[in-house]
Amino acid sequence: MKHLHSGKVRDLYELPGGELLMVARDTISAYDYVLDTPIPDKGRILTQLSLWWFERLSDLLPNHIVSTDLPSGAPAEWAGRAMVARRLDMVPVECVARGYLTGSGLKEYANAGSVCGVPLPAGLVDGSRLPEPIFTPTTKAAVGDHDEPMTFAEVESAVGADLAARLREVTLAVYRRGAELARERGIIVADTKIELGRTADGGLVLADEVLTPDSSRFWPLDGWEPGRAQPSFDKQFVRDWLVSPESGWDRASGEAPPPLPAEIVERTRAKYVEAYERITGHKFD
Repeated sequence: MKHLHSGKVRDLYELPGGELLMVARDTISAYDYVLDTPIPDKGRILTQLSLWWFERLSDLLPNHIVSTDLPSGAPAEWAGRAMVARRLDMVPVECVARGYLTGSGLKEYANAGSVCGVPLPAGLVDGSRLPEPIFTPTTKAAVGDHDEPMTFAEVESAVGADLAARLREVTLAVYRRGAELARERGIIVADTKIELGRTADGGLVLADEVLTPDSSRFWPLDGWEPGRAQPSFDKQFVRDWLVSPESGWDRASGEAPPPLPAEIVERTRAKYVEAYERITGHKFD
């Protein structure tokens, strides 16, 4: 296996046959930093949850999975966190869908009354459900850099009008399917980011991870209350601790965040496990 790239939470290898091996680590990222403290089992949880979603989205578009078997010679500890995938020409846009207003979208709305150029009704607050899901793409930044919002016109300029329209269509379809299934299980998918690639003939393929606590905001349906920050099953819990007085970290300092305390690690892992178990109905072993 030839190492090709290490991202925020995954390592990418080339197999002898030309296929790719993606291995999810237990690292967690926040505010464009990869934190020093791992979350035990996180890579396995994200991988297994993505595989569950890939099956339930297969009628919308194909995915990149070739095999979930561990290739010969791979370390045994990669079991459950590795996927063999086909090569794709990745679309240079982060495809994001939002059904609720929060995070960076809330800040943009407060300043402009819109998100990524999409006008929204007046009077919305943190956690408000949008009249309908919207496509809010961003740039695809390198590790350590920050993704920047894009308007749909900017996406058209970057990839062409036809592909831009298809990206929006597919992203919203994935979000709607995921939000519907998760809601039946007591979880609100506030927003989600997906990665899309193209085959040699131009077909779109769903890649990387999908509808996980790393790529989405998951809120408990029975705790949803617009007008405040929502409890979550995702890494927002870690973000909140990092900017709390308890962490002692100044986000504007330019210094890396501090290590996570054991209690925060344990509670974060528990949130990821609960999200997996509630969505899939399976016990995480």
